[in-house]
Amino acid sequence: MEFIKKAVAFGESINEWIGKVIVTSAVLLFILVIFSNVILRYVFNMSFVRMSELEWHLFAFIFLMGAGYTLLHEGHVRVDIFYSLMDRKKKAIINFFGVLFFLIPSCWVVLSTTIPWAVVAYEIGETSIDPGGIPARFMIKAVLPLGYFLMLIQGIILGIKSFFILIEKPLDHS
Repeated sequence: MEFIKKAVAFGESINEWIGKVIVTSAVLLFILVIFSNVILRYVFNMSFVRMSELEWHLFAFIFLMGAGYTLLHEGHVRVDIFYSLMDRKKKAIINFFGVLFFLIPSCWVVLSTTIPWAVVAYEIGETSIDPGGIPARFMIKAVLPLGYFLMLIQGIILGIKSFFILIEKPLDHS
């Protein structure tokens, strides 16, 4: 039991740190890039493909790397009109079976298809097809499996915590 508690705490600390440090930093950079693009476009009448691509790369990075953090803090969209009215045990049933039958299989599908895709992009040194675009397109493709891996880890943790609530031995005091 102590090993499970430590593993859960370690997994949650990874997603907590990534959310608070990495994703927050990326959001600040994202804001700066958008602000710079607006100034360049409307004040100096200039535009750069690389800056525009950087916007959507950063947006994808934020979304993907923040998915595990969002799951950790129960921020994903669900049918809260019903879920919010349920007691802790019913929520645990929904979470346990949701993780088991939806989250884990969908993450497996995404991981099994995007890891080879990202590896090939890296091996060929994939770049933007647009002249002046980002030279390392493979980097954003590598974020896709990484983000889903972090969400999978957090989903497994949610499933474990839900299981222990169901057997009436919660891992935490929340």
